[in-house]
Amino acid sequence: MGGSDQWGNMTTGAELIRRILGPESDAYALTCPLITKADGGKFGKTESGNVWLDKRYTSPYKFYQFWLNVSDDDAKKYIKIFTSLDKAEIDSIIAEHDQAPEARLLQKRLAEEVTVMVHSREDYDAAVAASNILFGKATSDSLKSLDEDTFLSVFEGVPQKEISLGELKAGIGVLDLLTAYAPVFTSKGEARKMIQSNGFSFNKDKFTDPNATVNGSLLINGKYILAQKGKKNYFLIVAK
Repeated sequence: MGGSDQWGNMTTGAELIRRILGPESDAYALTCPLITKADGGKFGKTESGNVWLDKRYTSPYKFYQFWLNVSDDDAKKYIKIFTSLDKAEIDSIIAEHDQAPEARLLQKRLAEEVTVMVHSREDYDAAVAASNILFGKATSDSLKSLDEDTFLSVFEGVPQKEISLGELKAGIGVLDLLTAYAPVFTSKGEARKMIQSNGFSFNKDKFTDPNATVNGSLLINGKYILAQKGKKNYFLIVAK
């Protein structure tokens, strides 16, 4: 049994069985259409952008995000292959999705079904909560509830800068922290202006005092501070 790309290997194997066991021995091959990703590549451990079932290689958050971000066409195909939903329910979900594709109802249901099946309901709930940190409303409590692996998965690719944990615990002026210690802003004037205009946050909580001193109390998992300019510009300060 295998994907259609293995047809040659399978027919060769069937012929080998007949030669070894005799012409009276029956050997059969069963194939299914090759499952591909949106870029045309196949699912396989040697392929880039692949997802693993083992959370050591693909975290539940990344696993959930993979299914959530597939195209409409792929979602319609994958929900039939990778879930145990019956045809009537799948048809209903697709029909509802087609009424408002921008809501991504189909991808959300696909991501839920597969993440719960492969990992657990708890891992799915944690992945949704982690997604809401970037794309929805969240607080410092939301960030602190994430384990370190999930936290780093959420902010993978965000600019980072290491600073001294000892110096942070002793206290650093916020303007110095955001310019001299970590290049969140290009100048103290820029930092002061954004802080005073209510456009800056630490760990998803608004920060409005440009004269304040920052210390270790802001650390998440005893190690990280998430700085945010505006709605989408993040910077991760790592204290070691």
